[in-house]
Amino acid sequence: MILLLLGHYNNCMGNRIKGEKEISYIVDFNNVSMVGLESSPVKETLAGLRANEARYFMNKYKHEFTIVPANESHETLDYVDRILKKERDIEFAAKPLETSRFQVENIKFAYVFYEDGLVVNVMYTVDDLKKRAVGFKLSEGMEVPKELGKFKFARQKSKLAGTIRGSFFVIKGEY
Repeated sequence: MILLLLGHYNNCMGNRIKGEKEISYIVDFNNVSMVGLESSPVKETLAGLRANEARYFMNKYKHEFTIVPANESHETLDYVDRILKKERDIEFAAKPLETSRFQVENIKFAYVFYEDGLVVNVMYTVDDLKKRAVGFKLSEGMEVPKELGKFKFARQKSKLAGTIRGSFFVIKGEY
């Protein structure tokens, strides 16, 4: 019953509970699933990128990376969109599929996973103005979105996601 109320999938392994509304899903990095990402043309590598983030948070913070369908998380989308717009006048044309928002230690995190394979994350320390940034990660196989044409991207290899290209900018405002 608790699994139904929380909207988690069976055993958090990516198996949907038929007839139940999706509310949240704990990403299992041991069994990479494309659940929620089916409409993406790079769903396999986007799923690997999502699993890579889940593994990072489990290994570093012992935090379960939980995602929510974008249509159920307007507050997170508005938060990320507001920062992108005010800081760099960026508005993405791509459709958001999922989000995640949580705090570990003194750091607030917000993630948006887009249909085109882009992942945007906001890292916002509560008590240190110098450690606030927006990161962009591109799934293997996707082009750099035109909105990010001015950014330079570094490459990183991942067993789960293949080659990840990433960039970032420092947040200057208060959010």
